[in-house]
Amino acid sequence: MNKWGVNIENVTFNKIMIATDGSVCSRLAANKGIELARLSGGTVYAVYVVSTEYFSSMAVDLEWERMSEELKREGCKALDYVKGIGELENVNVKSILLEGHPASELIRYAEEEKMDIIVMGTLGRTGIDRLLLGSVAVNVVRHSKVPVMVVRKNKP
Repeated sequence: MNKWGVNIENVTFNKIMIATDGSVCSRLAANKGIELARLSGGTVYAVYVVSTEYFSSMAVDLEWERMSEELKREGCKALDYVKGIGELENVNVKSILLEGHPASELIRYAEEEKMDIIVMGTLGRTGIDRLLLGSVAVNVVRHSKVPVMVVRKNKP
C-alpha cells in the first residue's frame, strides 16, 4: 500500500502520458507522473504541444517561422526537464513534440496511443481568468476518454 491507502499492485499504468508546457504546475505534474511510473514500472510519454491556436489566421511568413522555431525550442526544454527527472528515477521517458490546438492534440495522442493515464498540471484559475484564457486541463478532463490526473500548485 502507498501513502494514499491504494494497493499499487492492483493498478497498472504501463503507458503514462505527462502533458507539459514547461510551467511550474506542469513540472509538479511531471514529478507525480514520474513517481507513478517508478511505482508501476510504466513508460512515460512526455508530450508538449506547440500551440497554433493564436497563429492559425496568420499568413505563413518569416516572422511566423521564427516564432514557431522559438516555441519548438521551449517545448524541447520542457521535454528535457521531464526526461531528466526520469533518468534520475530510472524511468524510461519518450519525448513527443506535437503541433496544433493543445487540448485536442493531447486527447488525440492519448487515445490513439492507448495511454493508461494523462498527468497534467493546472494553474487552478477561476472566474473571469478561466473564462478569458480557457483551460487546456479543463478541456482534456471534459473530453478525454483516457483517465486524467490533474496536479495543482498548492496555494500559500
